[in-house]
Amino acid sequence: MSSILNLAAYRFVPLEDLPAWRVQIAERARQESLRGTVLLSEEGINLFVAGPADSTRRWFDWLTGHAPFAELSAKPSWSAEQPFNRMLVRLKREIISFGVAGIDPAVATSPRLSPDQLKQWLDAGKPVTLLDVRNDYEVAVGTFSGAQAIGIDHFRDFPAAAERLPETLKRQPVVTFCTGGIRCEKAGPYLQQAGFKDVYQLDGGILAYFQQHGDRHFEGDCFVFDKRVALNGQLRPSGLAQCFACQAILTVDEQRSAAYRPGESCPRCRPADSSSPEDAVREAMRALITRRQAAIAAATRVLPGSVAHDNIRPLNIPQRFDGQTLFECVLQMHPHLGEAYWAAEFAAGRILRGRQPVGGDRPVRAGQRFGHLFPNTVEPAVNGEVEFIWECDALVVVNKPAPLPVHPSGRFHHNTLVGLLSRVFGPEQPLRPVHRLDANTTGLVVLAKSRATATDLQRQFASGLVTKHYLAECQGWPKEDRFVCDEPISRQRGQAGARGLADPRINGSDRERSQPDAADSEVALTEVEVMGRHRDRSGQPRALLRIRPRTGRTNQIRVHLWGRGLPLVGDPLYRPAGQLGEVQTLDVDSEPLRLHAWRLELDAPGTGRRQHFVATAPDWAFSSDPGPNPSCLIARDR
Repeated sequence: MSSILNLAAYRFVPLEDLPAWRVQIAERARQESLRGTVLLSEEGINLFVAGPADSTRRWFDWLTGHAPFAELSAKPSWSAEQPFNRMLVRLKREIISFGVAGIDPAVATSPRLSPDQLKQWLDAGKPVTLLDVRNDYEVAVGTFSGAQAIGIDHFRDFPAAAERLPETLKRQPVVTFCTGGIRCEKAGPYLQQAGFKDVYQLDGGILAYFQQHGDRHFEGDCFVFDKRVALNGQLRPSGLAQCFACQAILTVDEQRSAAYRPGESCPRCRPADSSSPEDAVREAMRALITRRQAAIAAATRVLPGSVAHDNIRPLNIPQRFDGQTLFECVLQMHPHLGEAYWAAEFAAGRILRGRQPVGGDRPVRAGQRFGHLFPNTVEPAVNGEVEFIWECDALVVVNKPAPLPVHPSGRFHHNTLVGLLSRVFGPEQPLRPVHRLDANTTGLVVLAKSRATATDLQRQFASGLVTKHYLAECQGWPKEDRFVCDEPISRQRGQAGARGLADPRINGSDRERSQPDAADSEVALTEVEVMGRHRDRSGQPRALLRIRPRTGRTNQIRVHLWGRGLPLVGDPLYRPAGQLGEVQTLDVDSEPLRLHAWRLELDAPGTGRRQHFVATAPDWAFSSDPGPNPSCLIARDR
């Protein structure tokens, strides 16, 4: 079933106050959960968006309710999946790059030929030159029967290519066409200025023709610039794919080839006979990842913690409480709950040693483990969309969604990353996380398959041998484009488990500070680079950051930026103006924390080689445009 409505539209119309239009259009698209691209310039608007049918229609009705866009006419098509990764609204010099002065389609363009009229001409065999003004790789996918390609790799090359056309064409009827019509708005007038006497443009392009007449007189499919790659005459995805490396368009048979590696190469740029043992390993790993992805999807259709169960939270005795009674110990560990609460818990038999209730007067030793029983527990919902990145004999790497705790703790026992993965790997293959991410943080998590591997990787993390890069969006604009946070972080937990800077007198510019007591603080080092500055829909300053934490303290990135007056967007705990919230873990429907463990590099266990992993950047990391364009920086660095 095709449930995603795709709309393509453009209009050449003078526009003013482009930044304000950008904010309004992006905000409305966000409200309707749309993705795609909208280009705005002083000459008009060009858009291709997709989303649920009702949402897409509401957004388009809202847009055309504004005077400059009232005459927009959209060309619809359908797809089973969302063809775009994110929603971008960009300000451009031209909505279709051409670079020739004096061509203004809002003032004059060549005569429009309707799809009906073109079909009549083609049915009747009328002598006419169909001029395909698209790029050569688009033409190769499909074009009108007998059409002549202009012969370009980019539309900016059209003027030079037009000069090479035969002089005889200047005295014959010429019909220009492209995907949706926008390129013909400039190609037609240019040909007229160059002396072509009888020039038309196909109104609405190939997509409008398909909508009315299917693929009659058309050979092949129509290339489109999104995940669908090409549409057939019924405006449905044709099943073609595009090679990441050489950009070749691949048939279904080519996609089945062992030489086709999605995201890497294809039979065109990598012959089938160039396979190697390493290729076989990669293919086996891809097949394993596919199976794991299907298994996690099945395991999270109903979250395991949504079924009532007995949750036993650990109570581990620290060294400082050695020799005290168990009651004294738990009261000092959780003083905010009070004596009456703990007395009632002991009386109800909910403090356990193993499975047996114990009394509060029991002396305890450091390292002993007790449990706190919460019967008939239903855990809060979490995001179970775990993405498998890599798996080998030694480790598993996943892209963790949020909110999702890594380890069982507090209100979460089964609804954790470890709990969900245990339903995929089973008790015979326990996975051991070798580092932590906060429940609200998305991105890379490494899990070991053996105790020895876990020890090796934990040593790498502890000694700084693992290179980590995060993406974050903060509230406010940093004073510098690059800076280092080296303030020690307190070991003491505050409200909702919050940490703070060891010396509260520290601020972002004050380097004169007393040395905190080492017993009460931890050395922390965070390197920060500003990738882009922008304003949110309400006009508040925001900055996209690339962050390299050199140490791994609890909440380190969040605390360091909060201490500088730059709290992260969506952080429920470290709030603006130095305030603390009352919640550590977000609800599943809350605005997400904008912190993402993006890249990670470590020594692969047992090989001596460095191994590099990347988790796809989240949608919010591409939203800071115009200005220094983070989406370009991310794509280039990826």
